[in-house]
Amino acid sequence: MKTRVKLTEAGSFQIGCNYWPSQTGTNMWIDWQPNEIGKDLNVLAENNIKLLRVFPLWPDFQPIETYRTFHGHIREIKIGRDSITSFEENKASLAPIMINRFRQFVEMADARGIKLIVGLLTGWMSGKMYAPSALNGLNLITNPLALMWESRFVSAFVEQFRNEKSIIAWDLGNECNCMGCASREEAWTWLALISSTIKSHDNSRPVIAGMHSLPVESEKPWSINDVAEFSDILTTHPYPLFTPHCAREPINTMRASLHASAETRLYADIGGKTAIVEEIGSLGDMICDKQTEAKMARTVLFSVLSEDCRAFLWWCAFDLNKLKHPPYDWDALERNLGLFTADRKPKPVLHELRKFALLIKKLPNGILPPVKREAVCILTAGQDQWAAAYSSFVLAKQAGFTISFQYAEQPIKEAGCYIMPSVASSHAITKHSWFSLLEKVRKGAKLFVSLNACMLSPFSEEAGIRIKNRAERTFPDTIVFNSSFNCPDLPIHGNTRFIIESCGAEILAREKSTGNPVLTSFQYGKGKIIVLTFPLETALANTAGAFDENAPPYWKIYNFVMGKHKIPLIKQKPPFIAVTEHAINGKESIVLFINHGLSEISLDIGELETKNIKKVLHGIVIKNKIPIPPNDAAMIWTKKSYSST
Repeated sequence: MKTRVKLTEAGSFQIGCNYWPSQTGTNMWIDWQPNEIGKDLNVLAENNIKLLRVFPLWPDFQPIETYRTFHGHIREIKIGRDSITSFEENKASLAPIMINRFRQFVEMADARGIKLIVGLLTGWMSGKMYAPSALNGLNLITNPLALMWESRFVSAFVEQFRNEKSIIAWDLGNECNCMGCASREEAWTWLALISSTIKSHDNSRPVIAGMHSLPVESEKPWSINDVAEFSDILTTHPYPLFTPHCAREPINTMRASLHASAETRLYADIGGKTAIVEEIGSLGDMICDKQTEAKMARTVLFSVLSEDCRAFLWWCAFDLNKLKHPPYDWDALERNLGLFTADRKPKPVLHELRKFALLIKKLPNGILPPVKREAVCILTAGQDQWAAAYSSFVLAKQAGFTISFQYAEQPIKEAGCYIMPSVASSHAITKHSWFSLLEKVRKGAKLFVSLNACMLSPFSEEAGIRIKNRAERTFPDTIVFNSSFNCPDLPIHGNTRFIIESCGAEILAREKSTGNPVLTSFQYGKGKIIVLTFPLETALANTAGAFDENAPPYWKIYNFVMGKHKIPLIKQKPPFIAVTEHAINGKESIVLFINHGLSEISLDIGELETKNIKKVLHGIVIKNKIPIPPNDAAMIWTKKSYSST
């Protein structure tokens, strides 16, 4: 019988956190303090934190040691020297006292209505490796001895706890791609072994990946697609400091606050599976103050909800700054990350999570239907895919539409608009996929391509331009747009300069210094191909301040690409407001306006639209205006569905 898990239901949203006890941290199981843990669970439950990710620390639960004989040959591997349990009685060598403690913890959580995600192979945690002493020094991903004991541990642990109702999912382990180096094939084999071992003992619960920093390209180890093959739910851990291009501006500004939703959406779309924000946080007081941390959390919560990311788990429940053992002794980063202080005093960020949990209950059946995605962003080989995806996501939000992602090697999705950003190599897309894409354009779709130092074939005839020459750019320049384009001059980025002429394409913008075309549009069959001759997206990803309030409005290029599209309720959408519409049965909608800016923005409601407002779920409406404070949102239930009209 399948366990019903909301994490896999479209439009659902769960709020929780990762849990280590306030008084013991990673020493939870060897320094067992059930009274203190009970106090922790009480304050979490009282504040609507009802989903915890927890970790049976591997060496505590499988404390196997190696016993050697002549010349160091291994005679036996077993649990502790004083154990009298025979191998046949306990093949996995699980510590009975730890199993009893975990069972007690599960019962304590269940009594408070708390659900659990269990991270099985916790061999990496907070910058420290944890492995049974018998496996020290081994590659935990590839060594056969390690794999044998890992499989035994997972098999026995899942079998012990598969009937516990409070456990809603099995996590492979905490960031297991950090436990050892591996080739793609070795990583795939590890995933297959651990996932199939879980499923063989419990096929009723989803398997969660528990990993972060996964590449798009399938030939690399731990790719999104390979991990998705053996996971029901993919995960992101979107910390700006550890993710390229994400710490260029303050943590509560537009690019930073869209990081979690962009990365999680990327994983879900490429992998074809549910994806959740499994770990997130500010990383402490040297990043921002507590009030800014709360503002960041509020903005990200609305953003990931709007993108159907389905869960938001803060790292972590409590500050662990009073602990003296590693990793807390080693690394300042690990000490002040909680929703509460070590004394269980709430921080401002907790207030935001608690309020948001109450807001979710106001939604019809607790569900926000998924948003309609108007364009597909196609990522290509040989580029910085995350940079291209991230900037495309932000630019689309500024321009007022929502994108999905795919990799060029995957079958081309159906869409009315395609964005192929910052194409960067001669092997960017296969001939088969390129022709498939061109056929969709010929039948009526639009295609926007921005060029890095790449080669596409065929291209010139299809794009209506001829590339006369190319060279490295030797001086800075700007784009000058046609007067009809309504965009100021913009700086040109990128090292490669394409010297082109029109062979039928409309020239929309030129280099200021030479008049060389930079942006063109060409009718291809019933569709259009729009070409920008510099890598807009990856260039912006590498530019600090590129999405600040006073930054050049590159989003206007994306606005032109998408063309006219209706924005629900309001007359005009400012670039720092993200808008999504969530249709309910094709008759009504919930419209979400998120202010990613640092100033209050007041939106003007369109004429005759006030009568279409059924209910204000979050925020306020004053006469014909929707004032939205910085790092906040307005959520409005309307009597009509704009996407169906």
